[in-house]
Amino acid sequence: MRINVTSVLVDDQDKALRFYTEILKFTEKTNVPLGKFRWLTVVSPEDPDGTELLLEPDDHPAAKSYKTALVADGIPCTSFAVDDVQAEYLRLHGLGVHFTQEPTDMGPVTTAVFDDTCGNLIQIAQAARA
Repeated sequence: MRINVTSVLVDDQDKALRFYTEILKFTEKTNVPLGKFRWLTVVSPEDPDGTELLLEPDDHPAAKSYKTALVADGIPCTSFAVDDVQAEYLRLHGLGVHFTQEPTDMGPVTTAVFDDTCGNLIQIAQAARA
């Protein structure tokens, strides 16, 4: 068994696609119309056949309250691995991305947390170097 697709709930698929491709540098993988919304996924350019991130509409009533509660408590909805948190923080901050947590050494990982402009907090994490 392996993870094939995971999702992040977004308030606007077009805005999310722009942020996740233009700012985070993911690659659009699937874009299939499904009525009012789309099956819209992105992947890491480092692993184009790897796990897909579904930019899923937060249209379900429970989704908005779930997202609001996570953000209010400062809890990221997901985490992305990076090789260098400080470098990625500086790159994203330079592009105007708002961080709620600057790079912080947490022992086995260094993390930072940013707002994805679509109603979510996202963590980036770098494993400690041996």
